[in-house]
Amino acid sequence: MSARILVVDDVIPNLRLLEAKLSAEYYEVQTAQDGVAALAIARDWLPDLILLDVMMPGMDGFEVCRRLKADPATEHVPVVMVTALGETAERVRGLEAGADDFLTKPVDDETLFARVRALVRLKRLLDEWRLRSETTHQLGVQPESQTLPSVRGCRALLVDDTDLDAERILEALDAEGIRCDRAASPAEAVERLAAAPYDLVVLDLQLAGEDPLRLTSRLRADGATRETPVLMVAEADLRRQLHRGLDLGANDYILRPIDPNELRARARNQIRRKLYQDRLRADLAYSISLALTDPLTGLHNQRYLRGHLRSLVASVRASGGSLAAMMLDLDHFKAINDLYGHPAGDAALRAVAGCIRAHVRLFDTVSRYGGEEFAVVMPGATLADAVAAAERLRREVATLAYQPAAADRHPLTISIGVSALTADACGTDEALAEGLLKRADQALYEAKRQGRNRVVALEVDGEVVPAG
Repeated sequence: MSARILVVDDVIPNLRLLEAKLSAEYYEVQTAQDGVAALAIARDWLPDLILLDVMMPGMDGFEVCRRLKADPATEHVPVVMVTALGETAERVRGLEAGADDFLTKPVDDETLFARVRALVRLKRLLDEWRLRSETTHQLGVQPESQTLPSVRGCRALLVDDTDLDAERILEALDAEGIRCDRAASPAEAVERLAAAPYDLVVLDLQLAGEDPLRLTSRLRADGATRETPVLMVAEADLRRQLHRGLDLGANDYILRPIDPNELRARARNQIRRKLYQDRLRADLAYSISLALTDPLTGLHNQRYLRGHLRSLVASVRASGGSLAAMMLDLDHFKAINDLYGHPAGDAALRAVAGCIRAHVRLFDTVSRYGGEEFAVVMPGATLADAVAAAERLRREVATLAYQPAAADRHPLTISIGVSALTADACGTDEALAEGLLKRADQALYEAKRQGRNRVVALEVDGEVVPAG
């Protein structure tokens, strides 16, 4: 898993050592030797993760972390604070400043890479939700709330078969206002999670007679609990199991002896992240349902397409990759309306829309562009990828059993134009988005001019490339 990582440390040997280790794992790495430089690089480069030393002259790591989390441009970048101090009070102070984790020097490689993988994976998931949500907010559909969610009244499930440890954990969570139930086994935990939603699962890795990591795996495989954060509890000598748990999708861990303040801080951070993600998902669903869906086909409409496409173009230019678009037109649509009436024409559009949606990738964006015209935007796809996908779509539509009258089957075909964009394209995001759609539309026009029921691609330089 490649990602951008910013390493901040005023001791050059430490800086170079971490840089070498991360580069050897194929991460992109930038470094900074003080807080001021770190803040500037973080804002300009927008890393996927920051490894931040605590003890630095001038601005220490706690202050740097607070400023990162206070800046809208960097507040969602995970921060792992690294220090030679091992006191619980320092860990709590870092977590209170907004840090996502806290590592003690010398940093164990296995622990470091397990944390990096887990936090990068989580950030990318949240980035995708934020990107989609920001698209709708830019369209003015739903105002964005900036209030920090409270965890008071949230629900946690403790999976622990040891009464003494369980009592301490329950007391700490109760002091934070978190209502906590207890399950003595993974089987009981599954029953409780199926019966009611929880905002956090606290999982003891030393359950008698059962492997708790199987519960973690099961939670991540179940759609109802996939986003529920898991906080593991274990002895320090169970680091291998902890690392495996992170790889399976657990979000965080705390080591025994448990400090109540650290537990409260870690639980609060995980629940707030879940509440934030829930809010993004709800905002997106609400906004789309109000204004961004075509009522006839159930697809996104052109308004959504243009806003989302600008966001995708900006993402491609910032982080590399490619982006492709198709414009599709239902051939001889006017003849269907003239022969069978507008209700039959509407049925034809719904049939084609359903076929397109069923035969593109889950994360491709499909929209009704207008009339009998549709558009598909394909993140990460090259021109060749899009042409191959367009050919599959063209063949699938031709097999539709469209029957506008009781004894009359009418063939449906589509013409498709394809274009693509790469990270080295020049221009504003809006201009590049419009240019991508324009080239796809020009290629569509050429496909219709050549006789319809075919795919034509248009290179950036304007060269027409017929599908082979």
